[in-house]
Amino acid sequence: MRARPRTALVAALLTLLVGLVCAPQAAAAGQASAAAAGTFRNPLNTGPDPFLAYANGAYHLTTTQGDSIKMWRSPSLGTLLDADPVTVWTDTDASRNQHIWAPEFYRFGDRWYLYYTADDGTDDHHRLFVLESERDDPAGPYHFKAKLTPPNHANDFAIDPGILQHNGKLYLAYSGINPYQHNGLNIAPMSNPYTVSGDAVAIDAAGGCPEVREGPEFLNRNGRTWMTYSTCDTGKPDYQVWMMSLPDTADPLVPGNWSRHAGPVFSRADDRGVFGPGHHAFFKSPDGTEDWLVYHAKTTSVNTYTNRTTRAQKITWNADGSPNLGTPLAMGATQDLPSGDPGSGNYWINDDGRSSGDGTVAYTGTWNSGTGCAAQCFWSDDHWSDQAGNTATFSFTGTRIALLSVRDTGNGIAAISVDGGPEQRVDFYGAIRTGETLQYLSPRLAAGEHTLRVRVTGERSASSGASFVSVDRAEVYTH
Repeated sequence: MRARPRTALVAALLTLLVGLVCAPQAAAAGQASAAAAGTFRNPLNTGPDPFLAYANGAYHLTTTQGDSIKMWRSPSLGTLLDADPVTVWTDTDASRNQHIWAPEFYRFGDRWYLYYTADDGTDDHHRLFVLESERDDPAGPYHFKAKLTPPNHANDFAIDPGILQHNGKLYLAYSGINPYQHNGLNIAPMSNPYTVSGDAVAIDAAGGCPEVREGPEFLNRNGRTWMTYSTCDTGKPDYQVWMMSLPDTADPLVPGNWSRHAGPVFSRADDRGVFGPGHHAFFKSPDGTEDWLVYHAKTTSVNTYTNRTTRAQKITWNADGSPNLGTPLAMGATQDLPSGDPGSGNYWINDDGRSSGDGTVAYTGTWNSGTGCAAQCFWSDDHWSDQAGNTATFSFTGTRIALLSVRDTGNGIAAISVDGGPEQRVDFYGAIRTGETLQYLSPRLAAGEHTLRVRVTGERSASSGASFVSVDRAEVYTH
């Protein structure tokens, strides 16, 4: 029988009491003790290299997809994970239709320009390109506009284009060949959004590892332009963000005008389960009063290019006028939505039955439970079982539900069904152990009460060492 839903008051009191009891644990994990329509939790997307802008009443997000450029749109930050992607660009030109990475989009006049890097299948052949929209819409449609090539680097490797707007002029910043790194920071002048008008200059940027300087992004405030960029290989847990700055009156094409900031400004937070935070961008809240950071990070300290998921958090400003990016928050940390965000109404259900909304979970059979997964889990706990026939049934009120939990080398196959319908087999195995991994996103449902059942099959793939199924967090979407 379905458990009777809690009233909003009981749920709020329960959540408050749990928060008081678990305050030390929650503080260590960076998780809040309550959630409501005005809050959200990461991840926003399962892809890396994010870029996000708010326009035309919606957030627009791109991440690296490899063979195309896709965009996710949502009126609230809290429902980007729930959004369906729109493919805004594919290419038949064999010289530039593979390894399509790091798209970014900017509005100039009444058109949007989408910048990206791509190659012909060989990494060293990566070059920079720009598309132009056919109307005033960041989602396009787009047509190919130009290849972006500084004259002194006409045939050189180049990735991660970013646009600097400084004193009424445009500049192309990117990562490419320079005297300091194979992937170093370069800046070139532009005569318009699609034309490089002069040679690129190399910037000697400080960083935590010697091999990479990439993903340059810009903020302008308090009389200076702040250039932030990622250092180290993105597969490393030490991938991090560093910063340089330039006075408003200075020429950005004179390398000596850039001042280095001492030390990283955004880096791994082991106690919160955050590794390799970087390849970021900045965006404004819908009402324009707040500055926000969007970036990718991992839940594993293993050197890997997988598990890089998109996350967001608010930034502040220091007394000296510099941006304060803060410390990366735990994956499931509950945050207030950006100012002016209309709210999404989504809420969480924890594996132990706690919920910030109208939801709960019930188990059949004997399940293991505990806090051994620590920062890799929501509220530092989960349930797991390898006994065939055991079930975990989420009861919720909404229009969609997402399941996030540990993926591991000892995990097996679950059978998942909605409202007693047909089962879908989902493999929870992962070659590298990761936490709060999106395992399943349900179809869209009619608004109302629903159930989602996770059944342990006792089966596993040939690569797995066992057949455990992990239950951690559900994220429910209400409209």
